[in-house]
Amino acid sequence: MRRNEEKMKLSTKGRYGLRAVVDLAVHEDEEAVALSQIAERQGISMNYLEQLIAKLKKAGIVNGIRGAQGGYKLALLAEEISVGDILRALEGDLNPVDCSEVNKGDTVCSNSEQCVTKYVWKRISDSINDAVDGIKLSELVQESRRVQAAAGTADTGRSKQTCGK
Repeated sequence: MRRNEEKMKLSTKGRYGLRAVVDLAVHEDEEAVALSQIAERQGISMNYLEQLIAKLKKAGIVNGIRGAQGGYKLALLAEEISVGDILRALEGDLNPVDCSEVNKGDTVCSNSEQCVTKYVWKRISDSINDAVDGIKLSELVQESRRVQAAAGTADTGRSKQTCGK
C-alpha cells in the first residue's frame, strides 16, 4: 500500500494559539502576562499573537487587563478550559470533512440517504472532539512544569517546548 504524504493538520492558529494559552496558564501566578513575554518565550510574532489572542478573548478564554501592569489572564480556571475549547476558538469546528451529517448545518447533502462514508466521518469527528475535550488546560500546565523541571529550564528564557511549531 502506498502511503499518502498529505496529512490532516491543524493550522498554525491552533498550534501556536494552544502554546500561547499554555504559556499564559503556566504564568498565571504572576500579574497579567504581557503578549511580548509570551511571544518571546514561544517564538511567535507579536502581530500573529495579537490576532490569536483576539480570537481567544472573543471566545471568553482570556481576558485583557488594561493599564501599566496590563496584559492577559485566563478568563476561567485552567481546569474549566479544554484543549477543544481553545482549538475551536482558533480553528472553528474540528470536523475532518465538510459533511452535512457530521456538521449538522443547514445544508442537506443530496447523497445523504445513500452515503455510507458519512458513518466514517462521524466516528472520526466524534473521536477527535472527545479527545480534545477530554484534555484540560490544567493537565498541560502540569505536564509543562514537569518537563521544565526535568530539563532544568525553570520559567526563564524561551520555552524548550517547540513541538507543533
